[in-house]
Amino acid sequence: MTKKLVLIGYGGMGTRHLQRLEHVSEIEVVGVFDIDPNKLVQAKQDGYRVYTSYMAVLEDSTVDILLIATPNDSHKLLAIDAMKAGKHVICEKPVTLSPKDFQEILDVASAYHRCFMVDQNRRWDENYQMVKKIVDDGSLGKVYEIRNIVDGSRGIPQDWRREKQPGGGMVYDWCVHLLDRILILKQNAKLTSVYGHLSFILHHEVDDGFQVILTFDDETRVVLEVGTANFIKLPEWYVAGTTGTMEIEDFELHGKYVTLNGELARDTVPVEVGAGFTKTMAPRTDNSISEHELPKVQTDVCDFYRNFVNWIDGKEEPLVKNTEVMWTLKVIDMIFESAKTNQVINLNN
Repeated sequence: MTKKLVLIGYGGMGTRHLQRLEHVSEIEVVGVFDIDPNKLVQAKQDGYRVYTSYMAVLEDSTVDILLIATPNDSHKLLAIDAMKAGKHVICEKPVTLSPKDFQEILDVASAYHRCFMVDQNRRWDENYQMVKKIVDDGSLGKVYEIRNIVDGSRGIPQDWRREKQPGGGMVYDWCVHLLDRILILKQNAKLTSVYGHLSFILHHEVDDGFQVILTFDDETRVVLEVGTANFIKLPEWYVAGTTGTMEIEDFELHGKYVTLNGELARDTVPVEVGAGFTKTMAPRTDNSISEHELPKVQTDVCDFYRNFVNWIDGKEEPLVKNTEVMWTLKVIDMIFESAKTNQVINLNN
């Protein structure tokens, strides 16, 4: 049966959700609510029914699902009130600013038998799915380093994302995505250490970039990095294994991967490099490697919404599990603590 949905928060992410939901036959968007009267005027002009208060949404017994796309610090109370009113909830990320607040949401979801799921949409990014496919199938041998770097040059958007109280900053805006994906990719390995460094070069009260280094008990090292004042971008993905290397330059999926055919340490003739010569860094010219196109993958982020409906109906398990979201929030807390103390958080203790 088609589920009726109301969007809470008619901003950039909210309207993006509505565009995607046009392709999801299992959900009917029946209205919009926002505390900004101007946004309600815009929503009405765009053809949506508008609610004049949040209470009016909660009192509408025909509504099955609320999709919360508001500033981060408002998620908890909106979600709890919605579930107490009998609604299922989809929530933007980060779901809350602490694991404790998220646990309060989960307690209410359990008590009122409601489905609550967080929109970790970047699990559906094609470049991530390409990396996951190559890592999972062993094409690069034993992977020992993964770098996921997202660079921009426009600073932090001129809205609440520059403010600390509502949960602004790049850790909450981007690390929550990059970290979520890596923890899924490495779910069969144990996280052993966390180090975080935050940048404040643009002089806002929140971080405008970060570098996070994670280590796992299978000897994998992961570097997650975001910068907002970088005018030359680094490759978005760089994955190194014992018999191959993968690079994806950007969201447009430029890149390749290279695999070893022959012997890793085959002797070679030294070459002149700069003011000296080297054997170690001499290029391979002996057909001992092969270059490959990036693997083909198909993703559809709308599967997230379809899965949510099927979870409500008892037909599927959730694709984004709340235990996974909780672990991500706990690691984010470690990142902030590491950055504050300039110390590695060692999980083996």
